[in-house]
Amino acid sequence: MTALNKYARIEATGLWRATPDAQRREVIVSIGDATLIISDLKDQALAHWSLAAVERANAGIRPAIYHPDGDPGETLELPEDEAQMIEAIETLRRAIDRTRPKPGRLRWLGMLMSFAVVVGFAVFWLPGAMRDHTLRVVPGVKRVSIGEALLKRVERVSGPACSDANGQAALARLGARLKAGKLTVLPDMPRTSLHLPGGMIVLGRSVIEDYEEPDVAAGYVVTEMANRAVEDPLHDLLRSVGIRENFRLLTTGDVSDAALDRYAEHLMARPPTMPETLAHLAQFKVAALRSTPYAYAIDITGETVLSLIEGDPMNGQLTEPLMSDSDWLRLQNICGG
Repeated sequence: MTALNKYARIEATGLWRATPDAQRREVIVSIGDATLIISDLKDQALAHWSLAAVERANAGIRPAIYHPDGDPGETLELPEDEAQMIEAIETLRRAIDRTRPKPGRLRWLGMLMSFAVVVGFAVFWLPGAMRDHTLRVVPGVKRVSIGEALLKRVERVSGPACSDANGQAALARLGARLKAGKLTVLPDMPRTSLHLPGGMIVLGRSVIEDYEEPDVAAGYVVTEMANRAVEDPLHDLLRSVGIRENFRLLTTGDVSDAALDRYAEHLMARPPTMPETLAHLAQFKVAALRSTPYAYAIDITGETVLSLIEGDPMNGQLTEPLMSDSDWLRLQNICGG
C-alpha cells in the first residue's frame, strides 16, 4: 500500500493500557507492515494491532484514543501534539475502509435491482401475459356479451340498430353468404364500419343506401373480417382499457361500464384502418367477392386504392350475384327507407 510506505518512518509517544484495570504506560508507537506497533521505551514490542482492525473511540476529539476492533478495554492514547501520527493513522484507516466490501451498499443495490426487476416485470411482461391468458380463457358467450354491451354504447351516438324485419332477414343472408358472423346496421354511425368482440360487424346506413349494388357493403364487411383476422377485437379492448380491467375480466368475468364507455368513444374516434393489401385481397378471394366496387367507394378516383383495383381476385371471372335483387331492395330498406 502506498500510504504505508509514506508513513513507515513515523514514530510517536503515547499512553497504552492493556486492560481497563491496568496502569497506563508511556509507549512508542510506529507503523509497520500493515500493523500498528506499540513498544516500550526500551524498544521492546508490547502489542501489534492490525491496521485493518484499529478503531477510534472519540472521533474528532484530541487526545485521540484508539483500541483494537472488538476490544475497547485495550487503549492507546495519542496526545494532541502527535498530530502527524494521528493523521497518518486516520489516513490509513480511511484507505483500508475504502477497500472493504460494503454489505449495506450491496444489500441496497440488490434491493434496488430486485425492485427494478419487479417493476420491469409488472410494466413490460405482466400486462401482456395477463392479456394473453385472459384471451385464452374468456368464453365465447362472454365475448358476445361484451360486443353487445359496446353496441349499446355506440347506439347512443348513432341511434338504435335498424330493425326492419325483411331487411334483417336479407342482412342475415348476406352475413351467411360471406361467413362473416352477425351483421348489424346503425342509422347514423360516425364510421362506415367496425367490428366488435363476439364476431359482430357493424355497418353504417350509408354503405347500403348510397350505392346501387351490394358489393360495396359486402366489401366493408370483408374489410372488417380481414382486420379481425389480424387482431382479436377483445385483445384491442383489453389493451386499451388497461391491466386493471384485464384483471377484473379475468377474476369476475366483467368489464366496468366506465371502461366500456371509454372504449366505445375510442372506437368512434379512431380512423378506419386498411388491412395489408395481400391479406385484404385474400379475404376478397375467399369470399368470391369483387374488390373493385369497394375500392371506388373508398376513393372515387381509384388513386389511393389502385392495388385493390388491379389486384381484384375476381377480375375477369364470372361470379354469382351476391344476393337477389329483392333481397337487396329489402336490405336497402332496413332502416325504413
